[in-house]
Amino acid sequence: MHPRPAAGAALALLSAVTFATSGTFARSLIDAGWSAEAAVIARVGIAALVLAIPALLSLRGKWQVLRSNATAIGLFGLLGVALAQVCFFNAVRYLPVGVALLLEYLGIILVVGWMWLRHGQRPRRLTVAGSVAALAGLTFVLDLAGTADFHPVGVLWGLGAAFGLAGYFVLAGRVDPRLPSVAMASGGMAVGAAVLLLIGLTGLLPLHATFGEVTFAGQSTTWLLPIAGLSLVAAVIAYLAGIAGTRILGPRLSSFVGLTEVLFAVLIAWLFLDELPTGWQLFGGALIVAGVALVRLDELRGTPSTSAPVSPEPALALDGR
Repeated sequence: MHPRPAAGAALALLSAVTFATSGTFARSLIDAGWSAEAAVIARVGIAALVLAIPALLSLRGKWQVLRSNATAIGLFGLLGVALAQVCFFNAVRYLPVGVALLLEYLGIILVVGWMWLRHGQRPRRLTVAGSVAALAGLTFVLDLAGTADFHPVGVLWGLGAAFGLAGYFVLAGRVDPRLPSVAMASGGMAVGAAVLLLIGLTGLLPLHATFGEVTFAGQSTTWLLPIAGLSLVAAVIAYLAGIAGTRILGPRLSSFVGLTEVLFAVLIAWLFLDELPTGWQLFGGALIVAGVALVRLDELRGTPSTSAPVSPEPALALDGR
């Protein structure tokens, strides 16, 4: 363990807080007429360019490693970046930011099922308990009793984001450890942005944006503010803080700290959007977070060969996020 764990925890929390702002920034753009796909392209495209320089510096003398991992980077860009973020931003169109993020976090539970069905890694009791708690929480988050607006389309988008996040975790567990994390992130975001742009230009995905004023935190402001927030705060700063925090705490403990992203996302959406889930949804969210925490705790207790893969450095949710 690094001799300064407090600094690592602070950096991991900074990463969680900044990642948690993505839904709030995206909501202001989507309400102003941006398509979710255009918002994702702007976010990851700018972030990929900003991270390109440190990525190139990290790859000096490692170009063969980059070439041998080209397929992994491409799949990461398609699943962990493009699919997860497009689905999450579309879910935000219909659901509160916190609810959409909770649905995305179910991707960690999907990984448990994948590792069991595909690789025969039967989950231990703690993982089973966590999975049951998370699924029970899902019923409250969806609020099927009808005390909150239920948007099936938003739920489907949220579950799509969960599949994207699950794909990220599965792929991250297979990444060549010689490949620098910043190169993986920059390359994956570049691939995700390029693929979405190409598909959008064919007309298969809606690509539209407005370049006037947007409403953010109840105030009219330029569209550049949420774009800068999405790309620089919720991507570049979040990722770099995550890298630094993970190098101090280690990937498993930092990913555990990263669970606070859900709590921060609910708080930020409440402060800036006046958006708060119902009491039952908050209860369900607590069950989901507790369930995912149990799964993570089981991973901390186990060994890499017997537990579901966790992202190496840093642990992104997201980013799916």
